[in-house]
Amino acid sequence: MKLILSTLPILIVVFILEFSSGNEHRQFVYTGFTGSNFTLDGAARITSTGLIELTNDTARVKGHAVYPSPLRFRLSPDGMVQSFSTSFVFGILSSFGDIRGHGFAFFIGPSNDFTEAFPIQFLGLFNSTNNGSLSNQIFAVELDTIQNTEFGDIDNNHVGIDINSLNSLKSRPAGFYNNGKNGTFTNLPLIGSGPIQTWVEYDGNTTQINVTLAPLGMEKPARPLLSSTYDLSTVLKEQSYIGFSSSTGLSTGHHCVLGWSFGMNSPAPIIDSTKLPKLPYLGPRSPSKLLEIILPIASAVLVLAIGTITVILVRRHLRYKEVHEDWEVEYGPHRFTYKDLYHATKGFSSKHLIGVGGFGRVYKGVLPTSKSEVAVKRVSYNSKQGIKQFVAEVVSMGHLQHNNVVKLFGYCRRKGELLLVYDYMKNGSLEKYLYGEEGRATLDWGQRFKIIKGIASGLLYLHEEWDKVVIHRDVKPNNVLLDKEMNGRLGDFGLARLYDHGTDPQTTHIVGTIGYLAPELVHRGKATTLTDVFAFGIFILEVTCGRKPITENTESHQVMLVDWVIQNWHKGSLLDTVDIKLQGIYDIDEVCLALKLGLLCSHPFPDARPNMRQVLQYLDGDVTLPELIPAHFSFHMLALMQNEGRFGSSIVSSYPSPTMMINGSISFSLDGR
Repeated sequence: MKLILSTLPILIVVFILEFSSGNEHRQFVYTGFTGSNFTLDGAARITSTGLIELTNDTARVKGHAVYPSPLRFRLSPDGMVQSFSTSFVFGILSSFGDIRGHGFAFFIGPSNDFTEAFPIQFLGLFNSTNNGSLSNQIFAVELDTIQNTEFGDIDNNHVGIDINSLNSLKSRPAGFYNNGKNGTFTNLPLIGSGPIQTWVEYDGNTTQINVTLAPLGMEKPARPLLSSTYDLSTVLKEQSYIGFSSSTGLSTGHHCVLGWSFGMNSPAPIIDSTKLPKLPYLGPRSPSKLLEIILPIASAVLVLAIGTITVILVRRHLRYKEVHEDWEVEYGPHRFTYKDLYHATKGFSSKHLIGVGGFGRVYKGVLPTSKSEVAVKRVSYNSKQGIKQFVAEVVSMGHLQHNNVVKLFGYCRRKGELLLVYDYMKNGSLEKYLYGEEGRATLDWGQRFKIIKGIASGLLYLHEEWDKVVIHRDVKPNNVLLDKEMNGRLGDFGLARLYDHGTDPQTTHIVGTIGYLAPELVHRGKATTLTDVFAFGIFILEVTCGRKPITENTESHQVMLVDWVIQNWHKGSLLDTVDIKLQGIYDIDEVCLALKLGLLCSHPFPDARPNMRQVLQYLDGDVTLPELIPAHFSFHMLALMQNEGRFGSSIVSSYPSPTMMINGSISFSLDGR
């Protein structure tokens, strides 16, 4: 046996390595981490007092602390995973009282690189693509403080055994069974309860996993909180890393590890609680000195100031007054206060106005607590009947996670006004780049084609890859936002649903933008995934040609972009439709693919259009686009819409107004884009 004992002023680290008769016995114990060579990433750090702080008050970050080298869990590649036992002392603190961030996890996995993992509900372990994949080869114990229904969480204060997924194999509310005759169960809040000790044990012979919790200093309960049988030999590699992972969302928290011990084929060494570092204090500072100065002054001016203070309080109450109803209680974590949004946007100052569209004005803001940059959209609504269902959809859409969909964080309601809070996109909308807004560079073809494929991927996610079908209903360049890497992201998804809720069923109600509306949508008034495909086809043509869906020629006649492209295709001059701002610098095969695919997607007959999965296969080159003949597209969209029943003539006559809402009789708004 080789014994290494190292003593530091705050840290005591003991490693015991023992090898005998072909079995590996390895032990270590940390009572503080100063001077240790752990692998740290993200927000993780070792504080001056010697504890590991995985996260802090920064929103949407992840942090990992991993033991320096992998441990040998099998004695041979085909051998069984050996028995092991680990114990650690942790604490979860919040700077904002009982506002909950996300939890953290102890893990055993094949790598110490979690670059591809997401923060927020994924705890820095997995992402929306690999969660549940057998290739993860990860065993974890999660200590979670948020209830995520997408993972089947039982509550917002639970412990779970995870195998390759955050959908726990088994979970229980956090707590412990008292040692005694009764063995009663006591709940244990994971946030703010002070240091908590956890034991995780695996028996290689019986394949039983036990997880036990107790407040620090209490004798280990005889009955584990969680017990399950699972053969980890089907999960773990011969050599695997061990460590801790955590993340934050909009709500933040400090996830701290004070001490840790581990034993292979032996019990984890006892952690001496008297030598552990202390949890930091995040409460308010003592106000005594401040009061000594303020109280005498306040007493002297109280009589003169009371009238002014009353007026200010009344005005502030009216300024920040919100609409609250009982059914919104369950959406607490997704609801922002109007006060926070008001201060984030400097009182919705015109200097912070970044966009005006058919659904409202958009302001840039910085949240006071997390300092995160957000975009706040103010939407007016009149229907009380539909707002409950729409808010439920807003909260549900807050779980969407895709690189080509703008993240929707939550909402606020005030006086017939809905405020939606999105992730801020630095480069604004695609439309401003397509039509040469002063000071903006022209997008080259490579950037345009990348944006087209990105929006196709985002629509596929909304249509097929999330657990609900989301119809965007208003795909157009103004609703495509560009992040700092110039990736296209879909915004305003589902917003048109607000106007559907509460509509009189005896009226026809269509929300969208003229030029992007599929004929069957105008005819029947029902949006489907294929009406999104139609709009996406027009979007492809617009991005490729640099022209809006409807323009006027020199004779003041309206020209449909689809018709113009088809006419040029008939004449053998298809490439003449490409945006002249590209100056002929583009990949001809990609441009021809985009133009023909745009026409195919915007075909007047829904059955002739591909779905978004097929569209992405064509764009990626995985499937060859079917041979298309110009004669098959010999239709005129303007004439087609004139013949589309009772809506046609009114729509055509009102083309100068791009955005429309039809309620019984036809009406249009002039602020479409």
